[in-house]
This record gives sequence, C-alpha cells and structure tokens, in this order.
Amino acid sequence: MNFQSGFVSILGKPNAGKSTLLNALVGEKMAIVSPKVQTTRHRIKAFLNGDNFQIIFSDTPGIIEPQYKLHERMMKQVRNAMEDADAGLLVYDVGELQDEEAHAFFQQLKLKVPAILLVNKIDSVKESVWKKTAAYFAESGAYKAVIPISALKGTGVPELLKTLLQFIPQGDPFYSTEDLSDLPTRFFVGEIVREKIFDLYHQEVPYHSTVLVQEFTEKSTLIKIRADIIVQREMQKIILIGDKGSMIKKLGTAARIDIEQFLGQKVFLELFVKVRPKWRDQDVFLREYGYE
Repeated sequence: MNFQSGFVSILGKPNAGKSTLLNALVGEKMAIVSPKVQTTRHRIKAFLNGDNFQIIFSDTPGIIEPQYKLHERMMKQVRNAMEDADAGLLVYDVGELQDEEAHAFFQQLKLKVPAILLVNKIDSVKESVWKKTAAYFAESGAYKAVIPISALKGTGVPELLKTLLQFIPQGDPFYSTEDLSDLPTRFFVGEIVREKIFDLYHQEVPYHSTVLVQEFTEKSTLIKIRADIIVQREMQKIILIGDKGSMIKKLGTAARIDIEQFLGQKVFLELFVKVRPKWRDQDVFLREYGYE
C-alpha cells in the first residue's frame, strides 16, 4: 500500500478559527484557543497519523500588519509555513469580512501550492448565508476546493480530510507515527499558562504577556514546573497578581488542572511575574522567550 506524507499550513486572519481547526483535525488539543485575537504566536506543528498517511499540520499566527518586532517574527513564521507546504488551508470566518474582501486577502498571499478554502463558523450564521459565501468562492475558480465547516462543532472535517489527501504526495513519514508534534513538552506547558492569562485577564494584559518555563523536573510522584510570566509594565504585574495574590492563585490553579490533564500526572506549579519593559520590541528578549 502506498504511503502519503506531507505538510499542510493553516492560514488566515486572526480569530478565524485556525487553532480550533488544528485541534479538530488531529483530535487533540495541540493549540490554545481564545475568543481574543492574536492568541497564536508560534507555528505549531501537529501530526495526524493514519494507516497509510501522515499529515503535518502547521497552525500559524493570524496574518496582520506588524507593529512590533514580535509581530514581525510571527509573520516570518507564517511565510516559512507557506514556503514548505504541500497544500494550504485558507480559513475564512464567514461572519467577519465581505466575501470580496476575503477573496482579495487570500489572493494577495500568492500561495504557490494547492489551496482549499474553508468557510468556517457556519454554525454561527443562517444556512443561506454560508451557502452563498461558499458559492461565491467556488465560482471564483481560485481554489482547489471550497468546504463549509464548523471547526468548533467538527462539521465538515471528515470531508476536508478526504479532500486534502488528494494533494498529499506519496512518501515515507517525516516523523515517528507515535509522536503528535516536534515541539517539546515545555512549550505546551507554557502555552497552557498563556491560554489561562487570555481567559482570566482583559484589555492589554494578555497581549503584553508571555510565559517562559524555567524548570520542568520529573519526580517520583509529580512533575515540578516553575514558569515566569513576563509583562511590560509594573501595573500589569500588579493586575496579574491581584489583591493579596488572589488572581495569580486563580491563574495557577486553572493552569495546573489543564497541565495535569495534558501530562497525565500530578503537577506542582510555581508562577512568578517579571517586568521587562518593551520586551516585544527587544531582540534579546524575543530570542530568550523562544520567538526565533
């Protein structure tokens, strides 16, 4: 039996549902999700292994005009994902833009590989709306396929996978079929903490924060994790900690529960908040915090 193996990049504007789609495709929570925009900052590879195929999906940051060096590095990861893909999934939030605007946006990406247009969040609008949108994109002739989906509900995902396999080349698997990603466990632990910051805090705090896991020690009865939360201003630190430490305790509890579920082990989690002014625009800090 011939084996298929290839790379597929998930692309789109912020909050289009790319990370939710990645999780639905691989059947595991590999990328954090939030109603807030610009949650994803890294290119996250996740592997879907079948009996005769391996698809390496890349979730990417939402495409934006960079305002900081952090944004520039995020957009570089998007470009890298586009360059080494065998196919692209273009995710469109059906309730976000006019169809013509979205089509122009995707065309300016100048994707050089087969592109499948996904009309996402069909569960949030009337059937007549998403059908009209899907018909518009299909009639443009610019996409290999146009598939209405709800990444949140899983609607359309089986059809998407069936269609996608038509564009995956034959070849041996690039990674062990036992693995789910090429990223270290530390990365996912840090992302879980960052997701809880997006859940629990508002305004500028989630966007001015990042998480650096400083210790990950496996002991006989539990895993000890120590992580720094980096913010830009002293006031953000005060907000993160809360009155008498109430908010940082709430954050730590929520993160620990999800980390234990992710690792399948008991966890002792310590969180520390540090202020690094303008870290989003400082190369030395960006390198230290994993934004290569």
